[in-house]
Amino acid sequence: MSNGLPPLNLPPADLRLRTEGDTVKVYDPLRDKYVVLTPEEFVRQHFTSYLIHTLHYPKSIMANEVGLDLNGTKKRCDTVVFGLDGSPRVIVEYKAPGVSITQDVFDQIVRYNMRLKARYLIVSNGLRHYCCINDYAHDRYHFIPRIPDYSETFPFSGN
Repeated sequence: MSNGLPPLNLPPADLRLRTEGDTVKVYDPLRDKYVVLTPEEFVRQHFTSYLIHTLHYPKSIMANEVGLDLNGTKKRCDTVVFGLDGSPRVIVEYKAPGVSITQDVFDQIVRYNMRLKARYLIVSNGLRHYCCINDYAHDRYHFIPRIPDYSETFPFSGN
């Protein structure tokens, strides 16, 4: 890939790039603007494309860089997929391809989820992807072997 970014373990994405001075920017269709193309942003754009084009998540229920207040501190979730009722259903946390997915990364997304109460948590560095489903009845989460498609995360209309 140009710009020194590695191939990812995701389907190719049709990224719209432009250069402004010495800065390469990528168009983010969820934010409807160009943003600086960092390695983490590269993963985000590929992963959201994967959710939309391969797993059939409607773009209209997704948002990038969702702000939240966590114990008086402003934080941002990388991507949130909302239910039709507006409640968060999926939270995705991205890391750059060179960043290992560690317990600290899971702790970060779990902290965000204490506030949002999503059913699914996904962590990806573009090379490795992990997904877990929250079991609120037993206060734990379970890793599942793949990222579920839209029909699995929203099995009934209106959810």
